[in-house]
Amino acid sequence: MDIREIQNLIKFVAKSGATEVKLEMDDIKITIKTTSENATVENGTFVQHIPATMPQMQAAAPVAQAVETAVAPAAAANDDAKYITVKSPIIGTFYRKPSPDKPMFVEVGTTIKTGDVLCVIEAMKLFNEIESEVSGKIVKVLVDDSSPVEFDQPLFLVDPS
Repeated sequence: MDIREIQNLIKFVAKSGATEVKLEMDDIKITIKTTSENATVENGTFVQHIPATMPQMQAAAPVAQAVETAVAPAAAANDDAKYITVKSPIIGTFYRKPSPDKPMFVEVGTTIKTGDVLCVIEAMKLFNEIESEVSGKIVKVLVDDSSPVEFDQPLFLVDPS
């Protein structure tokens, strides 16, 4: 089962209204829980409270802690409305470089095309290249290098024009 299948499963469970789904395969165990108030995920000694609208995945390895995102002021939201937001497809640690001694994948002002690698997100010791699904110009990088990111968290703003 690859990460996209897991993401689709999480979206499906969230839309279905189910409160808990467990899936066990040879080398992976996934539990997705949603409730009306808070969800608690226990994995060893790790306990995390998350909003009811966000399903949580529990895997065999520890899950990276999610960080709270700040709410942008209304004025900034209006300015950013014309841009496309590139969001994180997985939970993990965001890196702007392929390795510490290499240059960053993209900078503000970089022109990108569909399929260009924008960053890497490390999840459970796997480094996942995040490719652009749009063409345009990077307007803003929304996450600091080596920071934890949540599923669906905005990473970049892209001007498609």
